[in-house]
Amino acid sequence: MKARKNTVASLRAKQSESVNQDSQISSEEIAVCARLKALRIRSGLTLDALAERSGFTKGHLSKIENGRAAPPIATLARIARALNQDLSYFFIDTAHNEEPLQPVQDPRISVVHRWERKPVVRGGTGFGYDYVSLAHKKAHKRMEPFIFTFPSEVDIDTYFEHTGEEFLYILTGEVEFEIKIDGQLRRWNLEPGDSIYFESSLPHRGRSPSGDAQALVVILEENQDADSAR
Repeated sequence: MKARKNTVASLRAKQSESVNQDSQISSEEIAVCARLKALRIRSGLTLDALAERSGFTKGHLSKIENGRAAPPIATLARIARALNQDLSYFFIDTAHNEEPLQPVQDPRISVVHRWERKPVVRGGTGFGYDYVSLAHKKAHKRMEPFIFTFPSEVDIDTYFEHTGEEFLYILTGEVEFEIKIDGQLRRWNLEPGDSIYFESSLPHRGRSPSGDAQALVVILEENQDADSAR
């Protein structure tokens, strides 16, 4: 999901304020921040250049790279696009070792046991959403599947939007999900077993009014080669 305020100006003005500076950042989140910095440097871009490409401020990007602000998935998707990289780049566990007796893993397949799930964004940071990656071993994929935990409260001005499509299947709890369609706000109350599929360019957000709720979330990014050909 991609976070955007009502205007680009307000997004830039409030980016640094939207991150809880007192929050603890996990080792997984620090690793994501380090991969971002390494990718930017390897791409030969300055922070100014990346800020221009992504639309985020130089200061906000610097905080992310230095591990002082954990970026939500939406932010990572936007930065990855600016760097012509897959979103999955940030979640691949390069230090992962297969068990000695297991055959070499086929790069076309990703098997993640429940004890191998990788939390990538925790509720104490960003916008209060928890993401756990379900396919972090697979590179160069179009789909990004996560277990997603909704917060009970959301910023009144914050909605999310990005290219591609998105699918949610509610696992536990109750979710109040909102989408802005042609300027009109639509709201659905979703329970376990309910699902919603939508174009991610529509401003959207969700919360759990009765405590934490979890959903399977699949984000489908558009093909960058197809985008550049348009």
